[in-house]
Amino acid sequence: MRLIRHCHEVPPPMRGMVIALGNFDGVHRGHRAVIGAALDQARSMGRAVAVMTFDPHPRRHFRPDLPPFALSSLRQKVRLIGETGVDLLCVLRFGQALAGLKAEDFVDTVLVRDLGVSGVVVGDDYAFGKGRAGDVTLLRTLASSRGFSVTSVAPVCMPNGTICSSTAVREALSAGDVEGAAAFLGRPWELEGRVCRGQARGRVLGFPTANVDPGARTRPARGVYAVRAGLDHDGETRWYDGVANYGTRPTFGMTDDVLEVHLLDMNRDLYGQRLRVQLLGRIRPEQAFSGPDALKARIAADIDAARIILARGAVNHID
Repeated sequence: MRLIRHCHEVPPPMRGMVIALGNFDGVHRGHRAVIGAALDQARSMGRAVAVMTFDPHPRRHFRPDLPPFALSSLRQKVRLIGETGVDLLCVLRFGQALAGLKAEDFVDTVLVRDLGVSGVVVGDDYAFGKGRAGDVTLLRTLASSRGFSVTSVAPVCMPNGTICSSTAVREALSAGDVEGAAAFLGRPWELEGRVCRGQARGRVLGFPTANVDPGARTRPARGVYAVRAGLDHDGETRWYDGVANYGTRPTFGMTDDVLEVHLLDMNRDLYGQRLRVQLLGRIRPEQAFSGPDALKARIAADIDAARIILARGAVNHID
């Protein structure tokens, strides 16, 4: 997959592409349905297939005061979209210029002039242009006189009838329901970041941890989780079982949220490395203990609980 940040960088052979449009935050099952429809259409036409998304998320531009809400970093989004098999990912910077572009101008300037699209695929609730004035109906109207097709994809519903959406994933995570979030996503939800230095309390307790700054992303409920942690080995990710605490560490009077990951049956220096952390099951809420000894005993019990969860294996992976 080729990644571009400006529409004028599109290689000439890819003009005439079929493109999926959206924010694709989390790249959940609904997003994959939209991308899959674009792939099917492009293959039937013998065209290249592309995805367009935005960075930062438009909500971050319009409401910078909101707490972190993104389900995936740009790095994660690029990786996940790349796994779908598309030819091109166009990541446009969402700033004042793009926010002020009227719906018709977006179609004429970006889709027609710059990309020369032959087909556009969107979710049926897609909105675009200044003030989100454009919808699927307007997009079809504009497309009919500009020579490209528009396909809208219905929402993906879970067996209980709940619509798969980024909001539903966030709500599950905020409740600590990481299994529910995984069902919407089609894979375990994960945080990714560089391991930073902490105060080495875990090592003193006999359970060394890798501290990962969660960054500007949505936060799961505070608590202890069974996890899988991925480290890069010669360009491939190698996974290790672990247990992690996400929260403020109240036993020690701390106030900043951090993800502390203890890798089971492994003790090595991970400072400076990038760590992918998949949350597979919540063991308990965060709590304060009377002192280090009580905390140490509970960590040992948490590790036993994590091993039971991890023995079940990761579920909800999209094939």
